[in-house]
Amino acid sequence: MPLLTIKDLLDAKGQRKLTQVNVHEAHEARACEEAGIDMIITWERSPIRDFRAAAPETFFTVGLVYGAYVNADEAKRAAFDAMEKGADAIYCPMGLDVVEALAREAIPVHGHVGFVPYKRTWTGGFKAVGKTADNAIEVFKRAKAYQDAGAVAIEVELVPVAVATEITKRLSILTVAMGAGSGCDAQYLFAKDILGYNDGHVPRHAKSYRDHGAEYRRLYDDSVAAFAEFKAETQAETFPGQGNVLGMQDAEFEAFQSALEKLG
Repeated sequence: MPLLTIKDLLDAKGQRKLTQVNVHEAHEARACEEAGIDMIITWERSPIRDFRAAAPETFFTVGLVYGAYVNADEAKRAAFDAMEKGADAIYCPMGLDVVEALAREAIPVHGHVGFVPYKRTWTGGFKAVGKTADNAIEVFKRAKAYQDAGAVAIEVELVPVAVATEITKRLSILTVAMGAGSGCDAQYLFAKDILGYNDGHVPRHAKSYRDHGAEYRRLYDDSVAAFAEFKAETQAETFPGQGNVLGMQDAEFEAFQSALEKLG
């Protein structure tokens, strides 16, 4: 299908549920496109061109690394670079002034409200946000501020379903849920959780649809065994075998030896 545009995504609000996957490898991006995933996201320090080439017809957001830029000009430079490499939108974890600066340049910006992992000290660690009325209002105000600043979408993370649903109803931009329920416009998961190879903590809001971790472990053990066999055959001089080397006609070899002898 043709590459979705910002207008397409916004037109889908209230009409159909969208999907977004955080991909870690280009082959995952390709698989997402084949599966019909609407949006993929990765970080700017990934090989952006490789991801774009792998999924040329999937809406592609690139995230700026939090703490890497000290002002809007630096963020704009990084955003323009990501867009030139193939990004369709920029996830920006910086302040609203930076969001406004990017939006003024017509760069589609994706914000983040609720629980924000790199700001977890303010919420007491890995905890849900918006569980009280006062806290929920603050989440809504932040979401509305992103919209007013020119963002086109926001991730809503670890917010009660009822709160996220009400926020979605009151915004014209897209809400992308991570642990915030089906009332949002889109659902967002990490590929490593979907595919079941997350070696760390798997959060409650995630769901594994496959167990690639077991297959990766099997492949790793098999790789170790293969390398050990290579070493053993080398030491036993059973590798390389006749099928792994080049031969030479006897006459040519004899001529080669004669030439060596003349050279001394």
